[in-house]
Amino acid sequence: MKLISPLTVFAIEIVALWFIYYRALLFIETTRGKQVLKGLFFILFVFLVSQILNLTVMKWILTKLFAISVLAFIVIFQPELRRGLARLGEYSPFTLVIGEQKAIDEIIKASFTLARRSIGALIAIQRQVNLEPFVESGVNIDSLINSDLLIAIFTPYNPLHDGGVVIESNKIKTAACLFPLSQSSKLPKSLGTRHRSAVGLSEETDAVVIIVSEESGKVSLALRGELHQDLSAEELRDKLLVLLNKKVTKEEDNLIAAGDEVNKNS
Repeated sequence: MKLISPLTVFAIEIVALWFIYYRALLFIETTRGKQVLKGLFFILFVFLVSQILNLTVMKWILTKLFAISVLAFIVIFQPELRRGLARLGEYSPFTLVIGEQKAIDEIIKASFTLARRSIGALIAIQRQVNLEPFVESGVNIDSLINSDLLIAIFTPYNPLHDGGVVIESNKIKTAACLFPLSQSSKLPKSLGTRHRSAVGLSEETDAVVIIVSEESGKVSLALRGELHQDLSAEELRDKLLVLLNKKVTKEEDNLIAAGDEVNKNS
């Protein structure tokens, strides 16, 4: 006796395929590959028409084109595929990152001191997804989190002031790191390289990235591809207390990314 009927299996397959299709479209919607995908659908449409009308030359050309389409797809969607694979590494509902009040206070103190002095800064805090590929581009620091050290790193004419700092497990791990630039069309054209680097890193990993603008003196936060601008010290502290808490859930993480507040004591 079969435990599951063929009809039930068929229904489960339909639901699973629909979910995968929906999530894939949702993912592509926010990437630069959206327009490319439209082009691929157009080529597929032309191919079907050529099949129906028996257009021999057109069919031959498109057949050869499809032969290299897999490689082209990987090249075109390489940033998106890397981001998706990185997200698969988020295996746990709990983060194992810094959550100590003192470390958070040191980061906030440094950020707003730099903001008052109109000095730009880029600080990435590692959570579940390892930032080792980006750490390798920087200079090793390996020091406990200290506001004076962070301020010194980003002070102009310091050899390490260009690029970003990576913080891991209550330590300033590296400085002068290079982060990937976001290609998101949602970002205002007025944003510079520092903000686009922060959003780019937050798109590819689950890192919490703090940005200090040297032009406006404002402090912002990038998370999951979203940019939260012009935060006060209290607002930034509240967000970090949630995002860097050892018992923070992905649901709370997504609420923060959407711009909604959550109870930090929950």
